[in-house]
Amino acid sequence: MNAFWVTLSASVILILSIASLPLLNSNNANHFTFADLLNWRSCSFLNEVADLLVTNGTIYTSDDTLPFADSMAIRNGRILRVGSYSFTKALTRPWTKELNLDGKIVVPGFIDSHVHFIPGGLQMARVELRGVNTKDLFVDKIRKAVANMKQGSWLLGGGWNNDIWGGDLPMASWIDSITPHNPVWLTRMDGHMGLANTLALTLAGISRINENPNGGAIVRNNDREPTGLLIDSAMKLVLPHIPDASVDERREALLRASDHALKRGVTTVVDFGRYFPGSLPEYPWQDFSDVYKWADLSGNMMTRVCLFFPMETWPRLVDLMSKSGRVLSQWIYLGGVKAFADGSLGSNSAWFHEPYADDPNNYGLQVVDLDGLYNMTLSSDKSGLQVSIHAIGDRANELVLDMYASLASEKRNRDRRFRIEHAQHLAPGTVARFGEQSLIASVQPDHLLDDADSATKKLGSERAERGAYLFKSLLTNNAQLAFGSDWPVVDINPLKSIRTSMKRIPPRWEKAWIPSECLCLKDALKAYTISAAHACFLDKYVGSLSPGKYADFVVLSTSSWEDLATEVSADVEATYVGGSMAYSIKPDVKRE
Repeated sequence: MNAFWVTLSASVILILSIASLPLLNSNNANHFTFADLLNWRSCSFLNEVADLLVTNGTIYTSDDTLPFADSMAIRNGRILRVGSYSFTKALTRPWTKELNLDGKIVVPGFIDSHVHFIPGGLQMARVELRGVNTKDLFVDKIRKAVANMKQGSWLLGGGWNNDIWGGDLPMASWIDSITPHNPVWLTRMDGHMGLANTLALTLAGISRINENPNGGAIVRNNDREPTGLLIDSAMKLVLPHIPDASVDERREALLRASDHALKRGVTTVVDFGRYFPGSLPEYPWQDFSDVYKWADLSGNMMTRVCLFFPMETWPRLVDLMSKSGRVLSQWIYLGGVKAFADGSLGSNSAWFHEPYADDPNNYGLQVVDLDGLYNMTLSSDKSGLQVSIHAIGDRANELVLDMYASLASEKRNRDRRFRIEHAQHLAPGTVARFGEQSLIASVQPDHLLDDADSATKKLGSERAERGAYLFKSLLTNNAQLAFGSDWPVVDINPLKSIRTSMKRIPPRWEKAWIPSECLCLKDALKAYTISAAHACFLDKYVGSLSPGKYADFVVLSTSSWEDLATEVSADVEATYVGGSMAYSIKPDVKRE
């Protein structure tokens, strides 16, 4: 018994002695703080030794219990401690590596809440029409691309935005003379409209006698001849005739996409896959099997992904989750299901209560049967899946809000985290419902840069300013904001999107569009980090620099929080995933 008490006493003395060392070090200005003591409970002090110490910077954690720190201790890719230098240094040994930030700002790895990851990687190898601002340049891009192609092969590309060259929609006649032997398919930047040349229309059997499919439209001239433009579900008339990208091409696309995301500080993406109106619901499942599982098993995953699948395939996802759970590895997470309620503003297919100002007979498109959408949503929800629905117009958003409300009334206790993707245009009175119903508004700030001019034209200035991109109002009404890009619709660039949400100044504008909706830096950062993680049930693993979570973080090029908060004048200097460097702006530094 005496031996027991001697051993116990010695152990207590040892623990207290070790714990006291940093406090007794009068030469170290970075002494223990009350916040350090709060963090103590999260660590196994005697058993954990850090293999990496990140120090001498301003670390913004996105964790309200300790918003800022100067050091962070990491082991095996996870965070052990965050706090002062003394507090974290206590977990180091002579072999622990140290990353000196030289005063730079660190933020959690960005989470892009809405991407089409493999399509984005594929687009990087195709004809890029983003930023083309004249008809002549549009045609010249196609002429150069087709010059070295074999006859009969499809020319694919996308990213065009007719609003930046004056609004005229492109037509097959623009490019027919330079593509007589090659079918062409060029998607608009929003993915809800595409241009086919006459050869592609012929291969697809599209002529003046075709009727518009449900949820789509074939654009015609005054003689009812197709112009080459297909909107939303009408795209399915052409898409089956385009050869699918090979497995190797899609795997290469994932690697390209991952490299691109890491350069922008994105460490996790919520991937909605190759799923657009008119596309086959099988495509995201093919990419899951052929690409993501391959990358995981072969060690080629570089970013974490949360996968959403077409809602019509919900039984398949339920079956997969019952066998494997939601977490397949540290890289791959199963998210939920997605459906569409309408189209897009730029394609005049977003669904509104009032008609388009520039098209008085058009209210937009309801791209899915409402009974079918409700039944699929009900089944998905009852099976425990997270549900996400695309809604851009005010009528589409109200429809989805009503649907979610009716589902939630059946089981009040479950944590559903229903999502509305985009939530771009909201009717008066609907903003408060996001908070009341505990909904996720998954929004894309950089869309407003392209939409500011077109929304004014298509909706009228008063109507556009009343309900467009209401980020601040949504937060004020207790909605959960999750930021993303919708890449490849717009580029992956969280720092640019954060600046957009804070400034809201479109190209060629001098003033903010709806300045009352501007956010502060912390709200914008949270929408790209911890709120984005919460929005896809990953807040246990990522989203903040907190003990126990993955050490995914971004080193910025600035050391001034004030400059960042006012101008967001910073670049990504380095990106770390699981405590390992995945990207560095310095060319002589290799990925770990």
